[in-house]
Amino acid sequence: MSEEVLVFPTRLLDELGTFLGFSDRVEEYLPTLLDPEHLSYMPRPLAEDDPSFKQLIPYAVLRSGDQYYCYTRGKAGGEKRLHDLLSLGVGGHVSREDGSEGSEAYEVGFARELDEEVAIESSWTNRIVGMVHDDRTPVGSVHFGIVHLLELDQPKVSHRDPSLAEATFRPAEDIRECLDQLETWARFSFEFLESASLS
Repeated sequence: MSEEVLVFPTRLLDELGTFLGFSDRVEEYLPTLLDPEHLSYMPRPLAEDDPSFKQLIPYAVLRSGDQYYCYTRGKAGGEKRLHDLLSLGVGGHVSREDGSEGSEAYEVGFARELDEEVAIESSWTNRIVGMVHDDRTPVGSVHFGIVHLLELDQPKVSHRDPSLAEATFRPAEDIRECLDQLETWARFSFEFLESASLS
């Protein structure tokens, strides 16, 4: 039996105002997108090829001071279309096992995915800072990311997921020099966080 993932109909974005890239207008979007009335579970193989639905993805960016947790998406990862690209985002799909459709299942899925991928060995805070969307690519056309900024007191993280290759904290200056190697969501998120100077 295939995994079932949390989705919402793409038409909601058209109604709310679709966008390309990063948006920090979370108060205008999330109450609707996380409303159980608009959410359902779909077999993942179907969801990956149906742009009339968007898979809801918690996307956590880990930052400590001016350093970001960065890794290369290795071939052990499930999404072949992102292999070998640099990423800042940790997270993944919300599954039926995370609970009934709605914000509670989203929160459970976020915590589960984070725990599956990394072990954070520092105190940290978490807040949602925006959303990422890019329907110009096959992978982007079926996913919608909610960006969490995790601020760590110390850059102490170890990876649990083998697909997070060469994972380490890198200064923002180093990441600026390789923007063309970042997956689109990572680039959108990094550019926003650096320009907004969130503290």
